[in-house]
Amino acid sequence: MGIEILMIVGFCLAAYSIVGNDVPQTLGTFISSNAHRPWWVLWIYTSTILAVVLMYGWWTSGVGDASYGRLETIPFPKEGMTWLYIVPPILLLFLTRFGIPVSTTFLVLTIFSPSSLSSMLTKSMMGYAVAFVVAIIIYRFVVKRITVYFSKTRHEPTPKMWIAIQWVATGFLWSQWLIQDLANIFVYVPRAVPLWFMVFAIFVFITLLGVVFYQRGGAIQNIIDTKTGVQDVRSATIIDFMYALILLVFKEMSNIPMSTTWVFLGLLAGREFAMSMHLAEVNKHRTSRNVSKDALKLLIGLLMSILLATTLPWFYHWIEG
Repeated sequence: MGIEILMIVGFCLAAYSIVGNDVPQTLGTFISSNAHRPWWVLWIYTSTILAVVLMYGWWTSGVGDASYGRLETIPFPKEGMTWLYIVPPILLLFLTRFGIPVSTTFLVLTIFSPSSLSSMLTKSMMGYAVAFVVAIIIYRFVVKRITVYFSKTRHEPTPKMWIAIQWVATGFLWSQWLIQDLANIFVYVPRAVPLWFMVFAIFVFITLLGVVFYQRGGAIQNIIDTKTGVQDVRSATIIDFMYALILLVFKEMSNIPMSTTWVFLGLLAGREFAMSMHLAEVNKHRTSRNVSKDALKLLIGLLMSILLATTLPWFYHWIEG
């Protein structure tokens, strides 16, 4: 199979697996709180933002870089694309089917640059810790009364103002996630992406987004739906704004790729712990169990990434050599 064909196959597999795994995490609260709306309305909105973000990054880079500089330390393989790089997205498809929210950053990028694992892991762990602590502080002390009010009025009609704010928050979050995680997909193509491939990529992404929204998030969405009050537009809006701001801060910090999955689950974990302190509806033991379960899934994904990064290249050279 030619290198160009493998490149396109790898890109499509990565896009399919990463969209299926990461998009429900990023847009999960948006999907849950807008379950009463036609799926295609949400699809058109997010697809428009996706196309704008992709083309803006590609155009303003001056060199056709669609990853917003996140691949500066991860060069395209000198030997070209081989089957070695196709394995991670296939494994990711398998894990996503079982609802395991593994980090695509670790699972995909470490195969291309095993030496980058340490810096990516450090930044991702920092992201989880910051998100966890910020969520506890915000939900325990800043918006404590607001969350109690949301809980009491959850079944009342949502003011139109909150609906508008949520869609703005979702657009902000979606753009920040795309800037962070596009590297996990465009790592399969040369760093200077031609225009024809950008058009092809946008078509692939929009099609896959349609599948995600049609399925209402898929298996990963179950993790979101178990969290307190995410069906409430107002609660979902606060989560989205916090998530987006944390991603923005870490984006400006450095161009090193990081796991948005770790940031997201750290945010939800801190939020659940804080809300269990002042909401009777949140069971503390169940919260601890759910957070531990999510953390275990992250650990499984990390261990798989390390295992792949250390053994798969050796296995490849043994087969090919």
